[in-house]
Amino acid sequence: MLRLFVTVLIALPAFAEVHTLTLQEAVNLALKQSPEVVLARLDEQRARAAVLVAKGPFMPKVYGGSGLAYTNGYPSSIEGSAPAIFETRTNMSLFNRPQSFQLAAARENARGAALDTQSKNEDAAYRTASLFLDAQQAARAAKAVAGEVENLERVGESTRARVAEGREIPLESKRAELNLARARQRDEEFTAAQDYAESSLALVLGFPAGDRVRTTDDEIDRAHVPETEQAAVSNALENSREIRRLQSQLQARMLDRRGYESARLPVVDLVAQYSLLAKHNYQEFFNKFQRNNTQLGVSITVPFLVGSEAKGYMGQADADIAKMRAQVNDARNRIGVEAAKSYQDVRRAEGGLNVARLDLDVQREQVTILLAQLSEGRVPRPAVEQARMAEQEKWIAYYDAQNTVEKAKLNLLRQTGTILAALK
Repeated sequence: MLRLFVTVLIALPAFAEVHTLTLQEAVNLALKQSPEVVLARLDEQRARAAVLVAKGPFMPKVYGGSGLAYTNGYPSSIEGSAPAIFETRTNMSLFNRPQSFQLAAARENARGAALDTQSKNEDAAYRTASLFLDAQQAARAAKAVAGEVENLERVGESTRARVAEGREIPLESKRAELNLARARQRDEEFTAAQDYAESSLALVLGFPAGDRVRTTDDEIDRAHVPETEQAAVSNALENSREIRRLQSQLQARMLDRRGYESARLPVVDLVAQYSLLAKHNYQEFFNKFQRNNTQLGVSITVPFLVGSEAKGYMGQADADIAKMRAQVNDARNRIGVEAAKSYQDVRRAEGGLNVARLDLDVQREQVTILLAQLSEGRVPRPAVEQARMAEQEKWIAYYDAQNTVEKAKLNLLRQTGTILAALK
């Protein structure tokens, strides 16, 4: 049994798959399978069901049954109704202000639950896109370091040959071996980082443990990034799910307060009943008997004394409303500041990317010059290989700067509420 278990564990990696996905495909998959999104949708479904519960008093309800009973003597009423072969009743509220405000509050809560679901969708998209960029950056860096290792291997071979010929001192050979060992160590680190990033992305997307997601060279759509800082702040305030959710909660609480305030208003209900009576006993006590009986009318309830509960509930609602208004103002100020900072982060990251690109261009041109000099015999080959190694370092720095820009844009899109439009 133990041998079979070990065999299964060894065989598991053989079934692992590598899924190559674009950024859009990864985000769409996360929106379908993210646990946070699924839970938010269930809460939204529950809030919609609460609307039906609150609407119940205003919908007609019909009950049917029998009030048939053994009667000896005068046919007295049972539970307010005379003994009957069959009876049916219906009732519904025509005017009930407390219940009307409760229904309006339930609808507002359902709208808030829908906003919360949208917020969870944006969070899932942001988290997935962030992991996608990490995996993308790790793959690019690993590829660059692998190229650096190849260059250093050639440098090592050339250095050893020159040492054997007596054209270099043995120290240069050891230095080349040291540089190669450092590069191989970095190669292992970047490869491990790539494996971890791709495995983490696979888990977030709902793939089995052991699977990996290989990313493509996608970039975030620039069209959805605001052009100015003021536009970024305006979009963030206008599209903020947090502000709209707080406003929805505030509106629902205000409706609750109006419901408590309307507790002194009368309640009007529609009532109707039909009864089919038996002749037995009734004809003995009544001069005129009718088997089919129908009642249709309204029930009016006027509260004269409602106690202190309504006043207490109103006081609690007033405190909650004041608190929620303060939360809305605080959220608006905070979101405006964060949106402005996110826009500035994008600008700074783009400046860093431009510097990294220029630095890379200079180094690439330096390699081109050295190659021309090598063909003329003016520089040794190790100098060229060292320049190529430096170029690989510039590539890694460029990829880091590029990743910083993409993540800054991603954060700005989340702040402005346009992340789904940019990624879906």
